[in-house]
Amino acid sequence: MYVILLKYLKPIEEVDRFVVRHRAYLDELYGIGLLIASGPQNPRTGGVLLAKGIDRSALDGYLSQDPFALEGIAEYSVIEFDPVKYNPLVKELL
Repeated sequence: MYVILLKYLKPIEEVDRFVVRHRAYLDELYGIGLLIASGPQNPRTGGVLLAKGIDRSALDGYLSQDPFALEGIAEYSVIEFDPVKYNPLVKELL
C-alpha cells in the first residue's frame, strides 16, 4: 500500500486551472482499482492519494501521466507501507 503526498509547485491559481483534468485522471485510476482515497491537504499546499495493488515502478508510471505531473504543477513523494493493523471496516479495501 502507498501513501502519495503531492506538493504544489505553482500558485493555487495555477493548480486550479488543472484540477478538473487531474481529478478526471484520478477517476481513471479509481476505475482500475488502484486508488482507495484522494483529496487536498488542509491547508491546500498539496494533496494525498492512497493506492494499493501495484508495484512501485508501475505506480510511478501512472503518477507520471497525471496532468499535475505533466504540467509541472506538483511533485510526488511516495511512502510504501504494510498495514498490519487496521479497522475491520476497511479490510476489503486493503
